[in-house]
Amino acid sequence: MSEQPTTSQRPAVIVTGSTGMLGYPVCLRLAEAGYQVFGFDRVGLPEPPKQHDFVRDIQCDMADSVSVRAAMEKVHELTGGQLASVVHMAAYYDFSGEDSNLYEKVTVNGTDRLLNQLEDFEYEQFVFTSTMLIHKPCEIGERIREDDPLEAKWPYPQSKLETERLIREGHPNVRSVFLRIGGVYTDYGRQPTLVQQIKRIYEKDFQGHFFPGDRDAGQSAVHLDDTVEAIVRTVERRSDIEAKTAMLIGEPDPLSYQTLQDRIGRELHGKEWSTHYVPSALAKVGAAVTDVVQRGGSFIKPFMIDMADDHYALDISRAKELLDWEPHHSLSETLSTIIGQLKSDPEAWYRKNGLK
Repeated sequence: MSEQPTTSQRPAVIVTGSTGMLGYPVCLRLAEAGYQVFGFDRVGLPEPPKQHDFVRDIQCDMADSVSVRAAMEKVHELTGGQLASVVHMAAYYDFSGEDSNLYEKVTVNGTDRLLNQLEDFEYEQFVFTSTMLIHKPCEIGERIREDDPLEAKWPYPQSKLETERLIREGHPNVRSVFLRIGGVYTDYGRQPTLVQQIKRIYEKDFQGHFFPGDRDAGQSAVHLDDTVEAIVRTVERRSDIEAKTAMLIGEPDPLSYQTLQDRIGRELHGKEWSTHYVPSALAKVGAAVTDVVQRGGSFIKPFMIDMADDHYALDISRAKELLDWEPHHSLSETLSTIIGQLKSDPEAWYRKNGLK
């Protein structure tokens, strides 16, 4: 016997990537805000917060058309085909810089599969979590706006850019919203470049004393809690946000690389960390050699050298206007907490941040 539509009076929301760093708390916050949440993710651990009365786990592999169709049919049975919003976060991510067919298979085509299945639903909004990295970097002292030039420099942001175009052009009638999010950090780290920078200085790694770019450049970050709040507010204000709206989500002014180096060095070792400029050509050779020696395990890859000067400061006035949102945390204030956790329990800090 097929299940009947849910009798809950709560508006229904699908959250893809529901077991992820962002997806898990987004599911919980939406459930707490009065929604019935259907968390989509692949079979296995970790799992969505299905212990919550209003979060339901739906197995779904975005790379598999049969799996996506089965998941959507299940949700249709339970909701009668009525959705308030779809928050689409499932995507392929690899910080190595190497291209992969999974970017197209999971991120781009997976989104297309999902949108095709949504044609049988009535839904008010489709939220796509994108990245600020689809934008061309700005000059130091300037801030990026949503209408500024786009220029994805490596496969991950390129896949997000292609997916935004797919949604806009391939599904033009969808009431879409694009959240272009900065580097997400937590109270213990997680943002990859930040975590690696702290690790190099903690371990007194020789490489950590050299930088091939402008040390005054930086990249906008945003605390996990603030990111979740922005996503939830986007759902709650769905009737007021026009289709195809993009919003930058992040702290407006990033800490510079040099400021981070000095702060991390002082808090870990009681003194500033000396950082010297190294020409990019030499840095690429060094990165390549180190990566070979570490059998591909080096975090710093040659492709990163060309982006060392990239500066991402954000104009978040649109998010303020449409969501009444601005960050309540700052990396500057949270950095001591992150480093404090490393100092108090290095083994746990390394484990939480996926480090060896």
